[in-house]
Amino acid sequence: MEIFQNTGVTFSSSSSPAPAPRPASPGSKVPGLVNLRGRRILAVDDDRLNIRIITGMLQTEGYVLADAASGEEALEKYEEFKPDLVLMDVVMPGIDGFAACRELRNRYGENTAPIVFITAKNDSDDIVEGLASGGVDYLLKPFRRKEALARIRAHLQNKLLVEQQKALVDQLKQANAAKNKLLGMAAHDLRNPLASIRGLAEFLRDGTVGPMSAEQKDLVDTIYDTSQSMLNLLNELLDVATIEAGELKVHREPQNLAELVEKSVYLNSINAAKKNTKIVFQPPSEAAVARIDAPKMRQVLDNLISNAVKYSPPGSTVNVRITGFHPAFTIAVQDQGPGIPENERHKLFKDFGVLSVKPTGGEKSTGLGLAICRKIVEAHRGAITATNLSTGGCEFSVMLPA
Repeated sequence: MEIFQNTGVTFSSSSSPAPAPRPASPGSKVPGLVNLRGRRILAVDDDRLNIRIITGMLQTEGYVLADAASGEEALEKYEEFKPDLVLMDVVMPGIDGFAACRELRNRYGENTAPIVFITAKNDSDDIVEGLASGGVDYLLKPFRRKEALARIRAHLQNKLLVEQQKALVDQLKQANAAKNKLLGMAAHDLRNPLASIRGLAEFLRDGTVGPMSAEQKDLVDTIYDTSQSMLNLLNELLDVATIEAGELKVHREPQNLAELVEKSVYLNSINAAKKNTKIVFQPPSEAAVARIDAPKMRQVLDNLISNAVKYSPPGSTVNVRITGFHPAFTIAVQDQGPGIPENERHKLFKDFGVLSVKPTGGEKSTGLGLAICRKIVEAHRGAITATNLSTGGCEFSVMLPA
């Protein structure tokens, strides 16, 4: 067999008249091969003979081709042709292949088509420079036809997979946005009638419309408690929809954390008293001022303290304290509940992450509260953690930048 390389591309000829079998084309039905027919390739080389040879080789594979004779022309053709892959010579008049590659990367960023250099420059520094400029591969002249086609096919397949992945991600984003919109609309439309039901039940329970029998009062109490639980769920669903839609905005201003915690402790103590549970707040030894969105951070505190009451047995003590002042404050809430099962820790702070541990007073849990807390705290550039205590119970800690 005779090998000749006078054009910079390797050809094979044989005295035997029998032609060598052609590699399976991308469009053939071969297991594992993706149909790449019609994919667009831009060949850049100042040698017209090389262009004819490369395009002739690629046309038999079913690719759509365009060519350019310089780096400048390649930049113009790229915008018009929108190739799926670029075969780039390095040494050309005007800007070289490396500079053309860098410019394409500057213009199109991560959407730039894969660029494969085809050149006789085989110094390791040249190869490193080519890859550093943004190329994905480096084919040295003279190259072998089968190897070149295999590499080109691999890069085209990778690009096709990336395109499919992006399309799938876009579809999922659209579906998620539609879900959040529908969820928000449904929750908003249901909240008003539910608030009315709760308000009417409260009127009845307070005796505004006259006395009721014990049986009637039990029914009204059930209506009130059920409507309140549904309202809480709808409010949490609205919060989740807002956060997932990227519409969570925090307006941070200097706030006295001790005052914020005291208000939350006072209001939660009313419900805690129904379980004969005490909430004890240990004020900090010095002023604790942080830049926070007070209403949203209050939502976090209310959730953590109410959870501590909810999962602690009747007659417990819930401790709340503020520690640490630089570089961050820590608000800690300790309960006397059963703690977090280690094999369920991964469910914490996730949407609808309901654990096997049940509230001690029959309270409802949607599994959304802690997920909302985490997102609010992270929006403040803070962190929230949960730790089982050696003495029993669990401690939830919110760390906020001082």
